[in-house]
Parts: sequence; structure tokens; C-alpha cells
Amino acid sequence: MTKRPLIQRDISWLSFNARVLQEANDPTVPLKERIRFLGIYSNNADEFFRVRVATLKRMIEFSEKRKKLNMHMEVDPQQILDQIQTIVLRHQNEFNRIWAGIVQELKKEKISLVTEKQLNREQKVFVKKFFDEQVRSNIIPLMIESLPQLPYLRDKSIYLGVVMRRKSSAYQQKYALIEVPAKAVGRFIILPSAPGEKKIILIEDIIRFNLPVIFSYFGYDYFDSHIFKVTKDAEIDLDNDISTSFAEKIEKGVKNRRKGKPVRFVYDKEMDAGLLEYLIRRLNLNRKSNIIPGGRIHNFRHFMDFPDVFNSKNTRRESFIPAALQSAQRVTDIILKQDVMLHFPYHSFDPVIDLLREAAMDPDVLSIKITAYRLASNSKIINALVNAARNGKEVVVMLELKARFDEEANLEWKNILEEEGVKVLLGVPKMKIHAKLCIIKKKKGTKMVQYGFVSTGNLNEKTAKIYGDHCLLTCNGKAMADINRIFRYLEHWKLGMRNLQLCKTLWVCPVNMRKQIAQLIDKEIKAAKAGKEARIIIKVNSLSDSLLIDKLYQAAVAGVEIRMVVRGIFCPIIEHKKFKQPISAISIVDEYLEHARVIIFHNQGDEKVYISSADWMVRNLDHRVEAAIPVLDPVIKQELIDIIHIQLRDNVKARILNNELSNNYVPSGGKKRIRSQIETYHYLFKKNQTRK
Repeated sequence: MTKRPLIQRDISWLSFNARVLQEANDPTVPLKERIRFLGIYSNNADEFFRVRVATLKRMIEFSEKRKKLNMHMEVDPQQILDQIQTIVLRHQNEFNRIWAGIVQELKKEKISLVTEKQLNREQKVFVKKFFDEQVRSNIIPLMIESLPQLPYLRDKSIYLGVVMRRKSSAYQQKYALIEVPAKAVGRFIILPSAPGEKKIILIEDIIRFNLPVIFSYFGYDYFDSHIFKVTKDAEIDLDNDISTSFAEKIEKGVKNRRKGKPVRFVYDKEMDAGLLEYLIRRLNLNRKSNIIPGGRIHNFRHFMDFPDVFNSKNTRRESFIPAALQSAQRVTDIILKQDVMLHFPYHSFDPVIDLLREAAMDPDVLSIKITAYRLASNSKIINALVNAARNGKEVVVMLELKARFDEEANLEWKNILEEEGVKVLLGVPKMKIHAKLCIIKKKKGTKMVQYGFVSTGNLNEKTAKIYGDHCLLTCNGKAMADINRIFRYLEHWKLGMRNLQLCKTLWVCPVNMRKQIAQLIDKEIKAAKAGKEARIIIKVNSLSDSLLIDKLYQAAVAGVEIRMVVRGIFCPIIEHKKFKQPISAISIVDEYLEHARVIIFHNQGDEKVYISSADWMVRNLDHRVEAAIPVLDPVIKQELIDIIHIQLRDNVKARILNNELSNNYVPSGGKKRIRSQIETYHYLFKKNQTRK
């Protein structure tokens, strides 16, 4: 293959978000979950515009400079932006159609969202009282026409644009803005309702009802109001002031993010034309600014927390403790004897917290070192580490301040940890620390023992209930030696990457993971060319690294069987005339978010299996510290292989990834219907019962 054909990554990502919309449209999905998927879609789209669309707009500015210097760019960012605008508008229409259908389904359950114009007498009294007691003090109306410049608009907020005038004259009208205090008050308010009915009103509609009271000073008797929101460039620009600490730079960058340029303007298509034109002009937007008309409701991400007013019961399966950890009082005692693999969210996250709590209280434990990327808001992980420090242990936490959208939360954790005497590492310039690692050192008689874990997911007990991940608890000496090397690098990164380069058991980015993967792909290619069985199975969140995709193409040409489970971005083509057989790829979008990364090489029958924190993207492989660990215990290895094969057989929630991005479901073909997340739960639960 002379030229590497690829699917453009941003267009591929939009195809992933379309799969989320498919879940919202699926009538077999419980109504509450369908609403939640609309919220997830909206949240995903917000982040996409804040990061990817903002990046493309920066590229356009850069490309203008390149043109002046006669320098060629491989991609045309404006062409991609035009494609994005077309796709997003199509998605928006589908979103509106799905929501309209869900509203009808809600009515069948006697649940309804009512507006300020649909209130009965009792509800009007309630809404007025609620406004006076809960809302009034949280809003600051702004008469924007009198302001020299438009006030700062938060990109996670929604705004009510208000047009007011006297009915006697259409010419004298004023414009005002009100930021909707969804964070302070909540988005959904349950109204007094008749028995068996549930009526819900949105906070913006409570404000709408009270507009005559809010603006009573002006004597207007006509009010028209519509919701809009602005999405801004979320990139953090770090200055080069050497007198500023890294934490201060991050803090300053977060504050400067507020000044980011608008990259999307979404509004109620019924908005007053004069107000719309006024806002577009004052925000310096133009026809290429992703101006997207929508319905009455915006910021659907709040709908992930839609009130639980449904008649149907929660069908989510309870997580459980693996049998291997049920037989002893202490997780530590088991890990010092054998490896244990936790499969979230089927397995409980509690053993990870228990492991750290035990270490915090154990008088023989000397130190705990751990990486933290995204933590729960009330983190039990942090509590355990603080207790360890109070008990005199050396505690080192690598806290990634550059974790996008978690920067402020991690700055707060930094202050809490440092106040308790914890040594906080703040990362490496121009590099994110994304590896999920922990190492605990403990005296055992005259010996020093080390144990800990390597995980594919964040140390976050909240997301562990909904993210599919794997965590290997181990005391393997070679793995612990490598984790020590990684922490030595993190503590002394100015001395270079030699410690990372010395890692022998763990694959580590940015020094050797891509190379190690490529070498094992080459082994499969060699086997295929020799007429032997050759197979690679890959599970990742995203696959866009062109060098590894090239390797996969070489393998497909040689006849290696390649099967993949990729949730999000998927850039390789799966069919080409030179491939001996097409690459087989699916994406599973279901109740849990598939977050794990697993690689399986046939290796002439002696399968090599790795779990990893890294996706196959340039940012992960070249610009982050990531870690992959081999799964050596034969029982655990087979368990993981079995789980991946269950996913490969999914014919309920799996979509075929193809060159056309058509998102067709895998056909059942008359076979038994296999929904892999349910089958995985039953597989692990049954295995647990037999081990007791």
C-alpha cells in the first residue's frame, strides 16, 4: 500500500457520538437510560467543540501563516470544519426527533416537563415561592444594550436572552441576559402534582414565569425569552515565566480559559431575530462559527441527572467482590500470595480502597506511591492516602494537573494533600502522566516486600461503577521494579528518561510501547507468511496512530487475522484489495462505558496478553507517560481472553466499524442474542460461585 488511507479522526469521533444517539433512540433501553444517553451525547459534543473544533480553528489561523510562507499542510482544516458543521446539524435534527419521542413516552408514564405557560393555580404559587426563596438571590439580570461590551459568558452555562417591551409599542424594546443558575439551584424542580402524576419544570422556566417581577422597575408588559449557550476554546496556554511555579501556571491557564474564543453558538431557533443578530455581532461570530439552531432546551448534559421519577425499577446489576478476596480479612495478604484481576464495574472497586486503607494502618508499611489523573469528588483514595501520611508513612502522589477539565479539582487536591504532609508530584512539562500505577513497600520480617497494581482506568470509585476497566493487583518483583523506575523518573525527570528506558516488564510510553507493539505485530506477520496461524486482538478507546495503523495494514496484507473492539475514534480502513482478509472491527456502546485497553497476540499458540492505560493515539504514545503490563497468571490470562471473546461475539450492542462509518448493528443471523456486558457479568459471577 503506497499511500496510507485513513478515516479523518474528527469525523470518526462524530460517528462514535452518533452511536451514543443510537442508544438514546433504542426503545429496548429503559427510559431513564435513554434520557441519560442524550445527556452523554450533549456532554460529548460540548467537549468536542471545546477541544477539537477549537484546535481546527487554531489550525486555520496557522495555515494562513503557512500559505504566506508557501508551506503546505496535509489536511485542510476548513474542509473538515465544513464537514463537521454538516454532520452536527444532521445529528441535531436526529437529537430533536429522539427527544420528541421520549417526551411522548414520558407522558405514557404520566411524567411531563411543563413550561411556565402550563402551570395550574397551585403550581403558580409554588413557583413564585420557590423563585423568591431559592432563585432570586442567584441571578443577576444584565441590561446588555447599555454595556460597552458583552459580559464574560461561561461556556458551561446556559443563558436566557430576554426581549422586553410595552404591548402598546413594538419599537421601544430592551435586551437583557440572565445566567441560569443550574449549578447553584439544580436544573429540575418537581412540582406539586395530582396523585399518580409527576410534573417537572426546568429552572429557566421558573425564571421565565417571574420575568415581570424581575424587571418590574421598567414597566414592561411583554416578555419574550429564549435559551442559548456559547462553547469556547478550552485549550490552556501556559506562559514561560520561569518565576511562576507549574501549579500557578495551571491555575492562571484555567482562569485564562475563560477568555477563550467562541467556537460554537447554540440557540433556540424561535429566538427573536433582532436579539439573535445582536448576540452574533457582539460575540464576533460569522457564518463559519458553528452557529447551530436548536430547540427550546439546551445543555442537555444536565439530563444525565434527570430526577428518578420513573415507575420501573433500576435493573443495574450489583458489583461483587471476587472470590479470591472473600476468603481473607485483608486484601494485602492475598496479593502477597497471588495476582488478582479486578474487572470493573462487574467487580467492586472496594478492594482497591481496602488495599490502601490497610497500607495506611499497617505499622510495617513504609511508603505508598501512586498516580492520580481523575479522582472522585469525595475521594476515598485521597482519604486513605491522607491517613497513611498521618500515620507516618512516606506518601508520594503523582497528581496530573493537566488532566483536561479536572485541573481545578486537582489543584484543590494538591493543597489538601500537601497540608497533610504528602509529597505531591506535579508532572512533567509537555507530558501528561496517564499511567495508573501504585506501589506499596512493606517490611516483612527481615525482608522488604513490594506490591501494588497496574490499571487501565482512573482511581475513581464513582466512575468505576460505570466504566469497564481492568486492574491487576500484584506483587510481581519485575513489575514492581519497573514501577519504581517510573516513579524515579517522575521524581527526577530533569535527569532524562533513562529510568523509563530501563523498564523490562512494563511497556512504557513514550520510550518503548509503540516499538514493542510493532515488534509483536511483526512476529505475527512472519508467522502468517510462513503459513502458520497468526492473530491479533486489540481493544482500545481510540485508534488513530498512523504508524501502528500502517503496521496493522502490513499484517492484513500478510494474512494476519485482526479483530478489534474500539469504542471511539477509529481511523483505519477495514477493507482494501491488498488485504488477504478484511480487518474485523466493532464498537460496543451500552450501559457501561467500555474504557479498558487490552492487546492479545496469538504468538504461535502461547498467547501474550497485555492490559494498558494507553490508547493507540499519537498523544498517548509520544506525549504521555503510559504503562502496559503483561498478564502472566494462566487463570487470569484465560479469564481476560474469555471476556474479550464474549465482546467479539456481541450481536446486540456491537456496531460494525467500516469505511463508510454507517454504524450498522452486528446482525444476529438467527444466532443466540449476546449482549456482552450482561454475558460478562454472568460469566464472572458464575466463575465466582465455582471458586468459593
